[in-house]
Amino acid sequence: MIEGCVTDSSDIRKVIEGQDTVVQTLGIGGKGNGKPTTFVSEANRLIMDEMEAMGVRRFIAISVIGAGDSLFFMPWIYRNFVMPLFMKWFVPIIEDKNRMETMIRKSKLDWTIVRCTTIKNIPPRGNVKVSFDGKVIKYSIAAADMAAFFADCISENRYRLQTPVICNS
Repeated sequence: MIEGCVTDSSDIRKVIEGQDTVVQTLGIGGKGNGKPTTFVSEANRLIMDEMEAMGVRRFIAISVIGAGDSLFFMPWIYRNFVMPLFMKWFVPIIEDKNRMETMIRKSKLDWTIVRCTTIKNIPPRGNVKVSFDGKVIKYSIAAADMAAFFADCISENRYRLQTPVICNS
């Protein structure tokens, strides 16, 4: 375990040194404060810069349902009524994840962006649904199942240059 700050390039370098793959699971936690943020996208930029400098190519990053085209996977009522009126705190989080996703897609890295539904600290269910079109999406995933999905992406080199949405069924 290496303690450090994700906004410090020298700390990032220490963590990446000697690695084949970087898994980035950054978020601001909870609901945030509803104010604009660039924490994830800026830290992600630093991580990617260090990866490229050190020749590490495989990058797996966590995002969120609602980012990018997955916004349209959500029901019309949610996109146009619930989120703008009752979940304003979520908008800055999605905007920052959108910046991050764009940056990753433009990179020369061997990337996977995993869009998660609500991550819950519940016992693992042992199954993960993967969607690229919004069908069969449920709105949560056990943290352990999410971690297992990330491990599969590494060990089996799955979902390269793709953006799956994952949830428990």
